[in-house]
Amino acid sequence: MHVNINFQLAPARKMTKILLAGSRQIDLSTPCCMGVLNVTPDSFSDGSTLGRESKAGSGHSSFEVDLDKVLERAEKMAAEGALFLDIGGESTRPGATPVPVQEEIDRVVPVIAALRARFDLCLSVDTSSSEVMTAAIGAGAELVNDVRALADEGALTAIVDNRVAVCLMHMRGQPRSMQVKFDSNSPLGEKSYDDVVEEVAEFLGERRDYCLAKGLNADSLLLDPGLGFGKSQGHNYELLSGLTRFSALGAPLLVGISRKSMIGAATGRSVDQRLAGSVAAATLALQGGASIIRSHDVAATVDAIKVYSAYCGNLAFD
Repeated sequence: MHVNINFQLAPARKMTKILLAGSRQIDLSTPCCMGVLNVTPDSFSDGSTLGRESKAGSGHSSFEVDLDKVLERAEKMAAEGALFLDIGGESTRPGATPVPVQEEIDRVVPVIAALRARFDLCLSVDTSSSEVMTAAIGAGAELVNDVRALADEGALTAIVDNRVAVCLMHMRGQPRSMQVKFDSNSPLGEKSYDDVVEEVAEFLGERRDYCLAKGLNADSLLLDPGLGFGKSQGHNYELLSGLTRFSALGAPLLVGISRKSMIGAATGRSVDQRLAGSVAAATLALQGGASIIRSHDVAATVDAIKVYSAYCGNLAFD
């Protein structure tokens, strides 16, 4: 497969962008990093490192979160420069199976409460369930990162009523099967989109307009094109090279690219060896106008942001 990629650079100038998230006003005029905290047994990269699976009396397997490990990881990310922490209790990797709502709540709510008691960072909950959103907001979450763009009944109401921020992401299909059609042996593959950039932009624009019409504050909105969610590797790189199209939608962009299969496809490296590729991709996302880079590797990502900011003339030197 051959993909033509023409990277378009966003203007190298500082623009005022303020995100309203609960009681916070977060300045996004300089890009920043969101650290990933997955409290799941099956996330593609790091989830099982923050707890352990156990068998209940019925034989059902559950995941016990290790709060000490979570707090240790969070403290490291905070020290490395993360401004956001994104807590997820249900994996959305390709092939992942759904988690019962109560189990997801049991995973994320104690974590968010513990983090809120210790850190003055913006806490995000990575969920599509309105019930989980409400419980997480009650525990201290100020941002909802939703891969289904508030499709769940009651999700938009939870955001508007609690005046928190939200990130709307594009995903075609569901995590369990969203990548099946892009198998190299499938005749569907690239044909599932006529123009992936325009189709994703159209979806995000429609969801933005709908949410704003229902009372969402425009200053509490982030958009994410959803790299790796129902796209081929070619689609992912087309989206990365076309990020300026999404910047034109009028909301700050959040881009999650850390350690993803698109990095492995380009480099041939396994998940635990994708740091350099992830940082390179993050830098390209910054050039395309990304305001927030979601990353498992905060220190390296923050360094890339600082270098990019210096390159743009937005970092002061003594």
